[in-house]
Amino acid sequence: MTTFRAAKYLAGVAVVALSAVSAQAEESVEVLHWWTSGGEAAALDVLKKDLESKGVSWADMPVAGGGGEQAMTALRARVTAGNAPTAVQMLGFDILDWAKEGALGNLNEVAAAEGWDSVVPTALQGFGKYDGNWISAPVNVHSTNWVWISKSALDAAGGKAPESWDELVAVLDKMQENGLTALAHGGQAWQDATIFDAVVLSLGTDFYKASMIDLDPAALGGDQMVEAFDRMSKLRSYVDDNFSGRDWNLASAMVIEGKAGMQMMGDWAKGEFLKAGQVPGQDFVCIRFPGTQGAVTFNSDQFAMFKVGDDRTGPQKLMASAIMSPTFQSAFNVVKGSVPARTDVPNDAFDDCGKKGMVDLADANSSGTLYGSMAHGHAAPAAVKNAVYDVVTRHFNGELSSQEAVEELAAAIDAVK
Repeated sequence: MTTFRAAKYLAGVAVVALSAVSAQAEESVEVLHWWTSGGEAAALDVLKKDLESKGVSWADMPVAGGGGEQAMTALRARVTAGNAPTAVQMLGFDILDWAKEGALGNLNEVAAAEGWDSVVPTALQGFGKYDGNWISAPVNVHSTNWVWISKSALDAAGGKAPESWDELVAVLDKMQENGLTALAHGGQAWQDATIFDAVVLSLGTDFYKASMIDLDPAALGGDQMVEAFDRMSKLRSYVDDNFSGRDWNLASAMVIEGKAGMQMMGDWAKGEFLKAGQVPGQDFVCIRFPGTQGAVTFNSDQFAMFKVGDDRTGPQKLMASAIMSPTFQSAFNVVKGSVPARTDVPNDAFDDCGKKGMVDLADANSSGTLYGSMAHGHAAPAAVKNAVYDVVTRHFNGELSSQEAVEELAAAIDAVK
């Protein structure tokens, strides 16, 4: 080969290689998330395959940890290094915090073309938009005030699902008498706070709004809050001694495997039951936490889209569009256990618990009893949430009396709000 021909050949190879690299960059999304449990991974695979069918490859960046705290730490390191992922699973006020920093991209073009404003519930738009601009794509609406009960354990305890606090205590007592761990729970701050959310809501919707959303000092420091912590102490008495540090999905497994009677957890837990081949009403029962019927505390997983180079905005928009597709919203949420983030998705493919979740969400939205979950970053900014985490977990672990917890909660929130 002559020098000229060799140079021309090598130049051609370089062009082809650069084109391949460019095409790969244009057709790939790097996604940071914490969906690593069995049910979550199965749900996420729906999105991966949907994007692959559109010619977009998926570079996975999973960071284990059910509440997402570790993922946010990893994200901060990436952004600080000037290397933000294409999209990041994110919750509530975390999205708005990043938007305030000017780190998020703009999805208005996709949102306008597909009419997101008319189908996404207003409460979700409060986190999906900033300064009037769409900055993230909501994947779902999770509600957090659920109880998941082993059908066989419930039958052995009398067969009636509890509808009040007293009935709940009676069922838990009977399950404990029957030799089960009555309440499957993982000792992590966000899990403790998830139960706390439901307990506070069970004492009245006005009380929940006043204390967890309005951060009213009188509600935070009053007798009702003492009662909330007393109820947390009672629930602690039904948890096994090995709960500390247990991941939430392992607590779900205790119920699935017949080792525990029930779990108090958001509706993502249903994905674990379904993945294990269990059927709602036949193998497990889903109810609202007793006393919270007619009200819903929610969080919404959204994929926040970070500012990236022009070569990555195309796949980013494709991903946002794929997430908001009614077909995907149905397929994903059927697997995940949540309900769609848009109001025009039929419920045909959903099981009984899913249908109940969609009805409950619509009713709560209409009646004004749809509230952002404190435990999951949708009621107040992170500093307040973390203050609640600290006090609730210390109390749950026996470090504070109920009265001390109330005093510390009011003081801690006052210090950070």
